[in-house]
Amino acid sequence: MNLQHIPQIKYTDSGNFFLLAGPCAIEGEEMAMRIAEKLVGITDNLQIPLVFKGSFKKANRSRIDSFSGIGDEKALKILRKVSETFKVPTVTDIHTNEDADMAAQYVDVLQIPAFLVRQTDLVVAAANTGKVVNLKKGQFMSPESMKHAVQKVLDCNNENVMVTDRGTMFGYQDMIVDFRGIPTMQQYATTVLDVTHSLQQPNQTAGVTGGRPDMIETIAKAGIAVGVDGIFIETHFDPANAKSDGANMLHLDNFESLMTKLVAIRKTINTF
Repeated sequence: MNLQHIPQIKYTDSGNFFLLAGPCAIEGEEMAMRIAEKLVGITDNLQIPLVFKGSFKKANRSRIDSFSGIGDEKALKILRKVSETFKVPTVTDIHTNEDADMAAQYVDVLQIPAFLVRQTDLVVAAANTGKVVNLKKGQFMSPESMKHAVQKVLDCNNENVMVTDRGTMFGYQDMIVDFRGIPTMQQYATTVLDVTHSLQQPNQTAGVTGGRPDMIETIAKAGIAVGVDGIFIETHFDPANAKSDGANMLHLDNFESLMTKLVAIRKTINTF
């Protein structure tokens, strides 16, 4: 996939990895704009191509009383405002066929969640919008099996597809990243490493997913070192009180330092 097919994306000739980053969920306009402003400033300074990320709703929750969103159209309008205000592309995940057409009116990239990536009708609905499609690798799937998910998009005459590794189940309550999968999936499509979701600790007895944010820098550095095309990171200025996935998000205050390190690693890798 040519990154330049993503509307408004910048710095595609910088030699850097590209970045999908933002909060797990859109909790409101003020928080989204605050996070976006910070991310745009950092990525402009470091010349990192940025796609702002935010879920307009969270359909996959451990408990029925978990936060699921502020309203579909309200959240999607906030994503569009972020894009128009900061001149950056946006990505959100979809969960139903109807979501595809609705979300495509507001964002530039449609993301298929890991648990749903084998759902052919959903993948086809996303592909048929003509938008860039980001396919999350199922926690239960091998890197090799993602070839078939990619082919579904290509068979819809949409070549704008990428895949994202978000870790593989390791027992019942932990995730592990198999870095061998990155070059494997790069044979099929542009490949992203979802750093923060790879550090989830799902299926906790309390019904709230845990995480290992202390390992974010380690996993991100390793991904850049093996040559991943893009990095996916969820971030928030107050992870402890975030309404979704706070346990494995990067604090916004630590974002610039990490990106600076990753850019330096990429610069070195590019010399080989």
